[in-house]
Amino acid sequence: MPDYIPGSDTGFQAWVDNFVSYANAHLVELGIGPPDMIPIVAGQTDFDAKMSDNVTAQQAAQSARQAKDASCDTLESAIRQLVRQLQASPDVDDSERATLGITIPDTVRTSAVGDIMTRPVGMVDTSQRLRHEIRFVDEATPTRRAKPAGVMGCEIWVKVAAAGEAPPVGADDLSFVSMDTASPYVVEYDGADGGKTAHYMLRWVKSSGEKGPWSETVSATITA
Repeated sequence: MPDYIPGSDTGFQAWVDNFVSYANAHLVELGIGPPDMIPIVAGQTDFDAKMSDNVTAQQAAQSARQAKDASCDTLESAIRQLVRQLQASPDVDDSERATLGITIPDTVRTSAVGDIMTRPVGMVDTSQRLRHEIRFVDEATPTRRAKPAGVMGCEIWVKVAAAGEAPPVGADDLSFVSMDTASPYVVEYDGADGGKTAHYMLRWVKSSGEKGPWSETVSATITA
């Protein structure tokens, strides 16, 4: 026969509450006295306290786990962004990649593709305040998201100009934003940049570090 005491903590707690309540109200009918209930009531009080402590500890553990997971996601995102920059840099060689524990590109395969002859075409979504979503496609295949053969990603550079400032005339006027492997890329700006114009120039980058020609400048207002 099944045990009359429930197996779950919450079920057991509810069962005990009912047991103690009924027993205390019918001591005479049950042929027992208050001394018989003393260890039961004491145990009930202790169990209720321990249950409360357990619930609090579980909630704290869940909160700590969520905080840990969020921290992990933020750290991983920052690492991946820096690694994209390192992979695109001609200053980083394969021995350094191996020491860092990041992917060593297949330079034999990518270098066999030849020079990058085409340019990215950039488009900027300004619909959100202080945020630009940059999408890019290849000028040879503007209706598809595919990158040119052998290309790892797209370098994004920018010049943020106040009213009256000239757009960039060349790469020396630009600041590096990121090397993104998949469109789109999101740029977040500070409130002080609201109303200014961001002038972007893009270029393809192979895993070997070889870079393609610069795109046309694409400009967009930073919505305040």
